[in-house]
Amino acid sequence: MSDHDVIILGAGGAGLMAAATAGQAGARVLVIDHAEKAGKKILISGGGRCNFTNTGTGAENFISENPHFAKSALSRYTPWDFLALVERHKITWHEKTLGQLFCDGSARQIVAMLLEECARGGAEIRLNTAIGEIGHADGWFTVAGARARRLVVATGGGSIPKMGATGVAYDIARRFGLQVVPPRPGLVPFTLGEGDRAFRDISGVSCPVVARVGDRSFAEAALFTHKGLSGPAILQVSSYWAPGDAVSLSLLDDGEAFLLAAKRRLPRAHLKTVLAERLPARLARVLAERIGIERELGNVADRDLGRAAALLGGLTFQPTGTEGFAKAEVTVGGISTAGLSSSTMEAKAVPGLYVIGEAVDVTGWLGGYNFQWAWASAVAAGEAIAEGLQ
Repeated sequence: MSDHDVIILGAGGAGLMAAATAGQAGARVLVIDHAEKAGKKILISGGGRCNFTNTGTGAENFISENPHFAKSALSRYTPWDFLALVERHKITWHEKTLGQLFCDGSARQIVAMLLEECARGGAEIRLNTAIGEIGHADGWFTVAGARARRLVVATGGGSIPKMGATGVAYDIARRFGLQVVPPRPGLVPFTLGEGDRAFRDISGVSCPVVARVGDRSFAEAALFTHKGLSGPAILQVSSYWAPGDAVSLSLLDDGEAFLLAAKRRLPRAHLKTVLAERLPARLARVLAERIGIERELGNVADRDLGRAAALLGGLTFQPTGTEGFAKAEVTVGGISTAGLSSSTMEAKAVPGLYVIGEAVDVTGWLGGYNFQWAWASAVAAGEAIAEGLQ
C-alpha cells in the first residue's frame, strides 16, 4: 500500500490540472485512470486543435442548479491565467470567433503541457488502472492499492463513452452520500421525425440562424443532418432543451421587407428563387415547399408574403429526441453543488473528498467554457489541498 497526500481519479483536463497545481505546491500526488493515455477528450476537442478557453467566460455561461456556484473558482483562475500558461510553453494560438481560443497546431500540445506541469510537481500517473472499490476509514481513502487522506473525483460525465466516459463519478458520489442532479446529454444534435424528412434530405446544408428553445437563443450556424439538426447554434440550445420543447430557427430577420421588395423587383420570380439569394438553394427549395407558395411573386398577396416571412423568422421543429451521450460534447447535471464548497470544491460532509470538472453540476456553453471550468475548478481544489498540508 503506497501513501500519498492526494489521489486524483481521472487523467483528463481537470485531473491533470489539479495534479500539477497540488504537486507543484509540494503535495505527493497520484493520478489514476483506466484509459491507456491521458487527456483523451482533449485530443479530439476543437477538431483536434483544442478550444482551450474562452476570453468571455463568466458564470452566466454555465448551467447549474446553483447559477452562482461557479463564480468563485472562475474569478480566481481566469482565461488569461491559462493563456499565460499556454504561452509559457510556447504554444501558439488564435482566436476564432466569440472569444474562442484554439491551438495553431494540435491539441496534443495542451496534453503535453499538462503532463509536463505534472512532472514538474512530481505527480505520479498510473494509466490502465481500474479504480475498483474505494475504501474510506480513519480519514484515509484507499484506491487501487494506494491510500491518501484526500481524494479528488475528476472522472468527468457520461458524454462520448467511446472515449472511455463512464458514470463512475455518480457512483462515487452516492457512495459518500452526495446528491446527483440527473445527468443528460448537452451540446448534442437533435433528431427529427418523418414529418421533417424534407429537412433531413438536405443533409450537409448549413446557414446562420438564431436558434431558440424557450427563452434561450443563440446566433450561430445551424447544420441540417441526415438525422436532424446540428451545428453550433443547435448544440448551444440543446443544453436547455427538454423532451416536448419546440426548437425554432430564425432564418431571416427582415423577411417581410425582403419578400415585399423582391415582389416589386422580380414579380415573375418564384419564392424558392428569391430565397436562394439569401439562403442555400437546397434549403430555399424545401422552405418554399413548406410555405406552399408556388405562384409567381407578382400574383401573391402581401398578407401571404407576411405569413411566409413569419415562418422564415420562426421555423419551428419538434425534435423526437437527441443523439444522446454518444454524440454529446458534455453532460448537463452531475454531482450536486449543494454538497460542495464553491471555493475549494471539497465535499462539506466528507472532509478530504473533492469533486471537479465535468463531474460537477456545472455545464458550460459551446466554445471553450467547459475547459475553463475544468482548469478553474482544478486549481481551486489543488490549491486548497496544498494549503491543507501546510
